[in-house]
Amino acid sequence: MKFTYYGQSCFLLEADGKKFLFDPFISPNPLASAVDIKTIEADYILVSHGHGDHVADLATIAKQTGALVIAMPEVADWAGKQGVENIHQMNYGPANFDFGKLRMVWATHSSSMPDGSYGGNPAGFVLETGGKVIYYAGDTSLNLDMKILADLYKLDYAILPIGGNFTMDADDALIATRYIACDKVIGVHYNTFPVIKIDTEDAQAKFSRENKSLLLPAIGETIEL
Repeated sequence: MKFTYYGQSCFLLEADGKKFLFDPFISPNPLASAVDIKTIEADYILVSHGHGDHVADLATIAKQTGALVIAMPEVADWAGKQGVENIHQMNYGPANFDFGKLRMVWATHSSSMPDGSYGGNPAGFVLETGGKVIYYAGDTSLNLDMKILADLYKLDYAILPIGGNFTMDADDALIATRYIACDKVIGVHYNTFPVIKIDTEDAQAKFSRENKSLLLPAIGETIEL
């Protein structure tokens, strides 16, 4: 499986010939100015909630790729109004797809669309595909509901927000690894704005001291999982 980071909480997972794009926010992000969204390919676009830093490029990329957009009904309805046609509405719970299995899970955050309309509940995802199980928390605080994931899955990687203020910070994410029983973390949702600026070396050192890994790939970088 390959992971490509596009900044903030946007990334691409590639497994078994399928491409999964999460929370497409690229073109408004100055840190991702080198990324040309016209070159991005996707078979599926998974959206955790409706905030602009997660859906800014949703309609553009969905229409250029024909990808299936998977999102809460309210986010899906908004996408439909933007001209997106290939949509799968989902809510908390598991579902089977041609690529494997996907579960939408609880996240503690808020959600509204760029036009101010109601964005439904925020969420995260557990993706089972390509022989791996990946948890993407979306935008969330640390919460006890995460503990159920350790009962349901043996996670290979967790993709967690670490910027603080709007979500968990690195300290909270470290506690989350104990809840979910996963020692391999990829950090997202940090450094895009001043309020979520972090000391990346300090964050990685904290994980290292507990024999856990915090991967922080550069924007545009692809790593093997």
